[in-house]
Amino acid sequence: MGNTMRTWALMALLSVILVLIGGLFGRGGMIFAFIFAFLMNFFAYWFSDKLVLAMYRAKKVEENETPQLHRIVKELAQKANLPMPKVYIIPSQTPNAFATGRNPEHAALAVTSGIMETFSENELRGVLSHELSHVRHRDILIGTVAATIAGAITLLARMAQWVAFFGGVGGGRNRREGGNIIGIVAILVMAILAPIAALLIQMAISRSREYLADEGGARLSGNPLFLAEALRKLAAGVRRKPMPFANPATTHLFIVNPLRPSRLMALFSTHPPIEERINRLEKIVMQ
Repeated sequence: MGNTMRTWALMALLSVILVLIGGLFGRGGMIFAFIFAFLMNFFAYWFSDKLVLAMYRAKKVEENETPQLHRIVKELAQKANLPMPKVYIIPSQTPNAFATGRNPEHAALAVTSGIMETFSENELRGVLSHELSHVRHRDILIGTVAATIAGAITLLARMAQWVAFFGGVGGGRNRREGGNIIGIVAILVMAILAPIAALLIQMAISRSREYLADEGGARLSGNPLFLAEALRKLAAGVRRKPMPFANPATTHLFIVNPLRPSRLMALFSTHPPIEERINRLEKIVMQ
């Protein structure tokens, strides 16, 4: 199964989990789950880009301020048949970058001041090609929807735990009389496991999209080794100087996780291992 098909299969699975969690509250709960997820996605679709850019204090820059950066972005956008995105600089010495925006017509590319100061033009081209591939594949929208559904599942699961605890879901009078204990336990188990499953699925979706963006970026830049070398420097830069104000809820947006790596983080990372990403890029060269 290709990465694209895997992504949609995982998105469908997330939706099924959301419906099941909503079903713990009966038919009305299922309807509430759909409406709740729709409202969260509506808000995320229209405002998530503005929020994340503000969160990282990203400053919009014009062509006369960063001529090299704009030239590379313009060349790659034209090659990819995409509108010219807005360009932002994040005031951080940690080398990193991300793309955001609800569609290619409203896309924005944000790079840190650290990446601008330490990366060669070819390495910068590799990074920007990766981010523009995210824009072309509409990964920002997919990632936002996945994160929103996962968040809705977590919130509903917590509600189910509290309601079950007080006897409102599947319990009520029967629970007070000692009946339906198995049902209450089953509800609590599902309410605990569902957010974990949602997190794992969200991670799998994010990793699939990263591999696709790496492949697309390699071809867009004209040389997969541009991105491979950039990934090595990005990983080393984050180890040396992680981003102190990075929000864990938004780290999936970056080309590499901006937080200090650890074994626990590797298990629950939304990014594939750097070594595997580099190996895949080097295999493209050999094809």
